[in-house]
Amino acid sequence: MGHTASPGYAYGQLERAVRTAASAKDGATRQRARAKASRWQEILAGMADGSLRIGSRVPVAETPAWMTLEVAHGGFATGRFLAEVPLSPAEAALCADGPGATDRERLNLWYLTDAGLAALRAMLASESYRIELPEDAALPVVAWLLDHGHAEAALDLIAELRPHLPRLRLAPLPGAAPRPTGALVRLSTVGEVRESLRSARTRPAIAAMLETLKVWHPLFDRLVALWCDTVEGELPRLDGNDVTGGWPCRTWPRDWSQRRAEWLADYATASVRYTASKAHTHPKSNFARLHRALLACEHDSTELTGRDVGWIRRALANTIAKHGEPDSEPRAALRALQASVAAQPTHAELAAALAERLDRFPADGGLPSLEPVAGDAPAHLVTKVARALEAPIEELVARDVITSADVLATVLPQITAQLLAANFDNEQLSTLYAKIYAAFRRRRSLLLLDLEDQVRLEELPWVRAIDPLRARRPDTARAARQTLAQTVLLALSAFPQAILPNTLVRELGALAKQAGLPMPLVEEVAADIFMGTFTAKWRTAAELTSRAMAGTLYARYYDLPQSWTSAPRPRPFRVLAKRTADDFADLCVARAAEARPTRTPGSVAANGTVLEQSQILTTQNLAVLVDTLGLRDRLRASAPELAAESLAWTVDRLAIRTDHRHAALQAVKNAAYAWRQALFFLSFCNTDTQRTTVRQLAAQVARAGLAERFTPAVTGLAHVVDGGRFTPDGRTPDGTGRRFLGWTTGRHWCLPGEEEEA
Repeated sequence: MGHTASPGYAYGQLERAVRTAASAKDGATRQRARAKASRWQEILAGMADGSLRIGSRVPVAETPAWMTLEVAHGGFATGRFLAEVPLSPAEAALCADGPGATDRERLNLWYLTDAGLAALRAMLASESYRIELPEDAALPVVAWLLDHGHAEAALDLIAELRPHLPRLRLAPLPGAAPRPTGALVRLSTVGEVRESLRSARTRPAIAAMLETLKVWHPLFDRLVALWCDTVEGELPRLDGNDVTGGWPCRTWPRDWSQRRAEWLADYATASVRYTASKAHTHPKSNFARLHRALLACEHDSTELTGRDVGWIRRALANTIAKHGEPDSEPRAALRALQASVAAQPTHAELAAALAERLDRFPADGGLPSLEPVAGDAPAHLVTKVARALEAPIEELVARDVITSADVLATVLPQITAQLLAANFDNEQLSTLYAKIYAAFRRRRSLLLLDLEDQVRLEELPWVRAIDPLRARRPDTARAARQTLAQTVLLALSAFPQAILPNTLVRELGALAKQAGLPMPLVEEVAADIFMGTFTAKWRTAAELTSRAMAGTLYARYYDLPQSWTSAPRPRPFRVLAKRTADDFADLCVARAAEARPTRTPGSVAANGTVLEQSQILTTQNLAVLVDTLGLRDRLRASAPELAAESLAWTVDRLAIRTDHRHAALQAVKNAAYAWRQALFFLSFCNTDTQRTTVRQLAAQVARAGLAERFTPAVTGLAHVVDGGRFTPDGRTPDGTGRRFLGWTTGRHWCLPGEEEEA
């Protein structure tokens, strides 16, 4: 048995969800929080009774690894299978009288009849189907294999799927799901963007304000005019805190009673129709006082007390002093301005209008262009619509549709899928494979311990069945290599301060495999689940990094090993018999001593110091990618700008003030990662450029008010640029400069108000 995750994280998530469900003002937010709380309760219950083993690639007992599971935040499986869904009415109509113990089994068995196989063949021929989950493609693969002379493979696949027919949806959903053509990608479908636009709601405060301007102000002005018509003499006014002028309820126009009745009827109608604003109902408001008086006064003032009349006079004086007399120029100008504000369409109305423009495009497709839709729409809504734009990745980055390397990783499978699918000669099978790949990449990753790997596409039984039919074409390999190089350069140039996220690393690995360029690409490991060792590919990546970066600023700053002459000492990992590199792990632990002023082995912080060294020794894939793909010359041209941008991000990040210690520590860690990226880019610059960059950095640090905190890091970098080296404890020989690392088990010297421990 391997390790299992601690329930502490799940308890924390449950507590947060319960707090939100109890305190959130928005009903939809409360409902989502209640659903999250329910999921975390199920997870904790499963962990307690042993039905869930969080940390395993098979967290649900007696379940194949290939099943698509519902995965909560942090990689915790809930135990629910996403393909276990009730039949739709259309599905139920196909198999009402068929054999099977469940509705789902009856439908799956129907698809294996002549009529069902014919329906699947028709879907494949017309591409009129959607693969939302990888399981949706299982029976279409069976149909294709039977239709193309691979009956034995089809029967083997059916035998493997047979135990799951009663529970899982194994056939596609109706409706076309067009793929972006060529090298075009999209972040969302038209239908998804349209739904998002139509879900826009006007904030309650804004809705109340607009209702007040459109409805209650005009009613109030009529009410004021109604009472002003009963004043004898000059209208009441304020003189300091006193009221001067005539008194109301002294004269009664002939039509006053009729106007009163009309106003009360209009008020009653408005009160039913308009409920966003409540200000006019406040008992001490001028509106409410005049309204109550109107209700009590039917024909004359006999129903009103002297006090009531006094309050009418005071209310009239208040509003006249503030806004002017009825029909006066100041009051008319104010109401005209307010009416123009109220006439402007709200965010929700603009979003709804934009959604109507999208109605003429297929919901499952993308937009070929923004111009026919955007028109005069506000920029923030056009940005939302641009999520459905089909365009080259570079254009979506330039439009700020793709805003991070994580988002880049979500769209890259659309290109990778087409490249990998091109290895199939049959067009129907190629299309089906591309849809399977895209659906598989949408699966959420599991939290894994004991060096376990995420489930691979090839583990899906229906993919394994068609994999022998895939050819390795040179033109596809070349295209994959070109896409890989372009994606790496785009990620580095668009988001230079960020390490490549695991989702993108996995996609780059798939492209590298297709290109025939196996690379030791390594993933970021969370400090709280680190098992204390590394697989052998980490050492391989570190060896390549030492060779590629030898003699550079990066190698000198981080004291990279000059060579890895000793043979590696791999051994089987105790749980999975995986090959590990103990010498690499030992080196990371030894190097991490610089960041461990306190001895807390096994803590999250101690794990973090070791993992940071593993990232330093491998450049977290940068050296492997740049060297293997031959990108040095192309990167050298932009390296000064990328380094400067990363360093500026570092300074900006550290300058953000926070009173929360955890947030401050996280800021330092992220700044240190960006700093490492910057040093990688600076290593492709000449010494003069490096010195200029350091001088600019010092000026930025001073302007940001970080001179006292961050000057040691600037001094340390300047020292290495000039050919110096750090002492074993990460300082300059004179003690004024320091090597900047993100993790520490003690107090970080870069945080404000923190002094070093002795």
